[in-house]
Amino acid sequence: MRIEEDPAAPELRGPLVPVLVTGPSMVPTLRHGDAVLVRTGGRAVRAGDVVVAVFRSRPDLLVVKRAVRRQDGGWWVRGDNDLVTDDSRAYGVADVRGRVVARYWPRPGLLRNRPGR
Repeated sequence: MRIEEDPAAPELRGPLVPVLVTGPSMVPTLRHGDAVLVRTGGRAVRAGDVVVAVFRSRPDLLVVKRAVRRQDGGWWVRGDNDLVTDDSRAYGVADVRGRVVARYWPRPGLLRNRPGR
């Protein structure tokens, strides 16, 4: 799931950054059009967290995915929708830029880790 950001500048600026989600790769957790808050600092990323990341093979592309495991100094990330494979299966290891901590539009709520991921 891509996020709408300037592709020439894939850094998130500020401690809490609003992000608009596009695409189906994180369904059912996040849907196209959801607006989320991303924390760029705070606690370390854990397996199961929903994150904003940049694939090392696609440094111009910010994505929203679920952190699966640490690998090669970065993270193996996957979408929650197994039918969409635009994640580490296609692009390899990603570097996390921040953690998604809340959805504020259209269905407010904190994101929870999914068991089994």
